[in-house]
Amino acid sequence: MEESKKGSAGLTAEKSKALAAALAQIEKQFGKGSVMRLGAGEAVEDIQVVSTGSLGLDIALGVGGLPRGRVVEIYGPESSGKTTLTLQVVAEMQKLGGTAAFIDAEHALDIQYAAKLGVNVSDLLVSQPDTGEQALEIADALVRSGSIDMIVIDSVAALVPKAEIEGEMGDSLPGLQARLMSQALRKLTGTIKRTNCLVIFINQIRMKIGVMFGNPETTTGGNALKFYASVRLDIRRIGSIKKNDEVIGNETRVKVVKNKVSPPFREAIFDILYGEGISRQGEIIDLGVQAKIVDKAGAWYSYNGERIGQGKDNAREFLRENPDIAREIENRIRESLGVNAMPADAVIGADANAEVADEE
Repeated sequence: MEESKKGSAGLTAEKSKALAAALAQIEKQFGKGSVMRLGAGEAVEDIQVVSTGSLGLDIALGVGGLPRGRVVEIYGPESSGKTTLTLQVVAEMQKLGGTAAFIDAEHALDIQYAAKLGVNVSDLLVSQPDTGEQALEIADALVRSGSIDMIVIDSVAALVPKAEIEGEMGDSLPGLQARLMSQALRKLTGTIKRTNCLVIFINQIRMKIGVMFGNPETTTGGNALKFYASVRLDIRRIGSIKKNDEVIGNETRVKVVKNKVSPPFREAIFDILYGEGISRQGEIIDLGVQAKIVDKAGAWYSYNGERIGQGKDNAREFLRENPDIAREIENRIRESLGVNAMPADAVIGADANAEVADEE
């Protein structure tokens, strides 16, 4: 019995030596950190996130925003708010001191609208490539530079392969775009993780022909993006917001279809107002009522026993004029749901700190 114990102990010691030698060889060949124990401090780290600009969506994502160093896909029908939501994320990244790039494959970016949503357009890098290959090469070069915190590609459907552009109008080139996306994502994923860059692909919806049962909807660009994306958001317009018979915005629902960093299938409903973007104040009111932080009696909304407005529009206006109260309600909502408030003056990295100091 004792001999067998000694034998197993000797074998374990030999295995440990062999493993240590193998790890040393790997680190010598591929560099330090190529292999590490998951329990080591370097391997385990909290997920860094960027707010979406929507409090409800941040909560639905489970981690307080979109994860950095990952691929995110936002898809939905036309005029559902895909680009608006993405530009709000760009604005939030810039508030943190990050650098964002927008690859406008659709050639349809409205600079004035982006500015209204809070995007600092003078600091935003914009590219309008001619082909899909060019767009993805630009994205790859920006990610590899390590100096970009966020890249948006709008949209996957507009990433036209060079062979298709150079060919005739009626040419059939099946699977060309899917192969392009698959190759690009294979190259990009590792670099995105290493450089901690958030990459958002905006995508469109198409209908599958001949589907009798189940959902006939699908997204463009093949299946690769579905696999590589850590988060997939399905955004839909579910109604209109009216003021005196005039439509002033859309009621929007976002479903977290896939989430690798938190439980999926949660939903968020918020208002997108024309020329303003996601109504933060409207969300604070709705979520405040759900969390019983804001009281609603008939058409009146109250907070801490004081009335803040009759009707949602007036309550929204009150919170817009009193940002301190809005922030207080928001922090209470976050506390009740266990989502940490992100500091408004947080800055990403030492370079961003230097830039802020230079501006001051």
